[in-house]
Order: sequence, then C-alpha cells, then structure tokens
Amino acid sequence: MVQNNPKLEGNLRDYADVTQLICLANLESLNAELIRQKLTQSQRLLKLNEVAIIQLQSLLRDS
Repeated sequence: MVQNNPKLEGNLRDYADVTQLICLANLESLNAELIRQKLTQSQRLLKLNEVAIIQLQSLLRDS
C-alpha cells in the first residue's frame, strides 16, 4: 500500500480492505503464538509470509 501511495498518512489499517484486515488479524494472532514458541524473528517472518500468501489467495478466491 505505502509503495503505491507514499502520501498516505496515519494507520495503514485505515486504508485496508476487509480481506486484508482479516488476514492481518490472523497474522497478529499467529505471530503471538510463534513468539510463545520462541521462534526467532526471521523464522516468524518466513512463516507469517507463507501464511499470508495462502490466506490472501484463499480469501480472494472465495470473494
């Protein structure tokens, strides 16, 4: 979003659509669980990226 609209101000959530917000909420929850499991930041990033791609593809396909 920011790359496409560098002049946007405020919280990026203000500009996200419902699909993106659902995915973000799921990723935040998953990140908390991965932190609890003591995964490193780089391990979490890889896993969260993988899950984000899968979830967005699924949500966009179903809408």
